Amino acid sequence: MHLYSHRYPAVQGARLNPPDASIQDYRRLQRRLGTGRAVIVTPSTYGTNNQCVLDGLAAMGDSGRGVAVLDPSVPEEHLHDLHAAGIRGVRLNQSLGTTTSIDMLEPLAEKIKGLGWHIQLLMPPEMLVRIGPRLRALDIAVVFDHMGRVDPRTTAGSEAHTTLLNLIESGKAWLKLSGAYILSREGPPDYPDVAALARSYVKAAPDRCIWGSDWPHASATAGMQALPDDAHLLDLLSAWIGDDATFRQVLVENPSTLYQY
Repeated sequence: MHLYSHRYPAVQGARLNPPDASIQDYRRLQRRLGTGRAVIVTPSTYGTNNQCVLDGLAAMGDSGRGVAVLDPSVPEEHLHDLHAAGIRGVRLNQSLGTTTSIDMLEPLAEKIKGLGWHIQLLMPPEMLVRIGPRLRALDIAVVFDHMGRVDPRTTAGSEAHTTLLNLIESGKAWLKLSGAYILSREGPPDYPDVAALARSYVKAAPDRCIWGSDWPHASATAGMQALPDDAHLLDLLSAWIGDDATFRQVLVENPSTLYQY
């Protein structure tokens, strides 16, 4: 999930400037969903300013973890400060971001591998195919946002989908079962065209799948999609997975490993 506040300056060229969304707001949603933990990700709106995440982590205590946006020149001591605050990964946003480049992939990986962090990637599927060999060569974990942004209409046999399956099956990557409302062409409330894509990942590597709400859905508030119902998104996850043991694995056990709870 993300946090937003008018107190944090937006980076020049930011495409998403949603209304304020606070930890207090998210806790109300957690009471509705029945969740206790949350991973706060620095949104593209703030570039490499991670203060929104750090403030959120300070409020959440040990129930929170964070994913930051960093430049490879970040000092080593600052990385350790971020780790102590709860940061466990670095995000490279190649879909909406304005401050990161895919050229940062290897330098960032080298910088953070000693901390046991991962790199979270949001990118067009054609870029994923292009850099597949580079991803396989990394010696840290990679997490793909929003089911790899694969078009659900071209799931079977597409290069991007095949690349993702190979990466998660081999243990090189993790996959977020999130963003159904972004990927779907058929739309709410059930996003039926996304179900087969989601199930393909769960079937291939249930131990490498995690979930994310993507609250407060900044692209939807910007008019790019219809605003989803967060509780229904969780219901859909349950339907995609189909059994309680794997549901718990995706929601509890897998993120406990990835985010070092």
